[in-house]
Amino acid sequence: MIVAIMSGGSGTRLWPVSRSSKPKQFSNLFDQSLQTMTIHRLLPFGEPWIITSQALSVQTEISLKEAGVKSRNVLFEPVGKNTAPAIALLTRVLMNQGKGHEVVGVFPADHLIEKEDVFQQALELAETAARDQKIVTLGLKPTEPNTGYGYIQTEKTPFTYKKQMASYSVMKFHEKPSFDLAKEFLREGNYYWNAGIFVFPVSLMAELFEKYQPQIWDALETLKPDLSNLKEIYSGLPSISIDYAIMEKLSSAELLCVPCDPNWSDVGSWDAVADVYNRSGRNNAETVEVNSKNNFVLPQKEKTYAFVGVDNLIVVDTKDALLVANKGSTQDVKLVVDRLKSDSSNLADQHVFEERPWGKFEILEDTEYFKSKRITVNAGQQLSLQSHAKREEHWIVVKGSGEVVLNEQVIPVKYGSYVHIPLGAKHRMRNNGTSPLEFVEVQMGSYFGEDDIVRYQDDYKRT
Repeated sequence: MIVAIMSGGSGTRLWPVSRSSKPKQFSNLFDQSLQTMTIHRLLPFGEPWIITSQALSVQTEISLKEAGVKSRNVLFEPVGKNTAPAIALLTRVLMNQGKGHEVVGVFPADHLIEKEDVFQQALELAETAARDQKIVTLGLKPTEPNTGYGYIQTEKTPFTYKKQMASYSVMKFHEKPSFDLAKEFLREGNYYWNAGIFVFPVSLMAELFEKYQPQIWDALETLKPDLSNLKEIYSGLPSISIDYAIMEKLSSAELLCVPCDPNWSDVGSWDAVADVYNRSGRNNAETVEVNSKNNFVLPQKEKTYAFVGVDNLIVVDTKDALLVANKGSTQDVKLVVDRLKSDSSNLADQHVFEERPWGKFEILEDTEYFKSKRITVNAGQQLSLQSHAKREEHWIVVKGSGEVVLNEQVIPVKYGSYVHIPLGAKHRMRNNGTSPLEFVEVQMGSYFGEDDIVRYQDDYKRT
């Protein structure tokens, strides 16, 4: 089976940890990022494809490295158009590669599944059913009358069995229900949460797009093998979900559901994150509570949090933003992000740190007259050869060793070394050692934006 991970997102519901430049699948919520966990979960079925946006290319590369997977099968969408165009693009590329006979599984990048053996058993049954020319979705057994998820209604009589797990014909998809309707779904017993996981034969999905979404499929038929015209094609595609575009148009004879209970969470709010921590017994913060109870903290390292006379709070602390919310109200965090965007604040989009293919940097101070950063270059990596038109830089090495290229000079550096980078000089830092190199950079000049860079050579094709 070909497994494909859908990795998008706007980073609104788990702000301030998740932001548009680093949405929740890449955020450090648990021991590993959700996308890295998803890759590991799917590796038994094959090396995954990733479908993501061009803006998330660096984060995608980092997550693949973390998982020990080569980034050979990555499709970059020029712009987000919801799930139907993304799945159509994958289907078109696989058809062009002569893989119409293959079965594909499509999975969100940002879900948490704690019982992986149950998940894999359900996926094996879904793959078997798909090879019989069916579209198959995994349904999650509801544990509560949740109004935040769509539901899949199935027949009550199984269609197939395999190892004590069954598939059922799908009767109908239901939008997010009212609380009373969700309680009725739970009582009925044949309604399951829609997690957006689908398994299908490539050629069958191609036929369905041709039948139900000819505007999308006809446009993608002109896709060149090197994808050089993808941006032009994608700009004209409608933004539509795969549920609306295809799934809701299928009959019960065409669409099956495999219900399962793998301890799933979409980790879609801070309430959900707090539930995961509480359920697993994770001790995530040093706290002191006085006449207080049932509070949750996602902390900064080496920091103690005290609660006095308050209950049921969620506190999320990052270096440049602090969120305090009542439990049960964290779905409204997206309204905070909307407010920040309307105020043109960078807090909705960016952290004070950024990850790069060669390492990372953290902004220490940003003023009108200087800017300082702490920069880490990973072993065997180097910055691009670049220059700046509006600033000079001062570098002091505080960890490791390497060399600085400054115009025609190559200057060895180690702990305590200082190098001045004049305005307009070509320069780069190179770590030719086996451990990280860290240096502090102080910029002085008239402008300190990241767009004041001219690249002459770059290992990561950013020239």
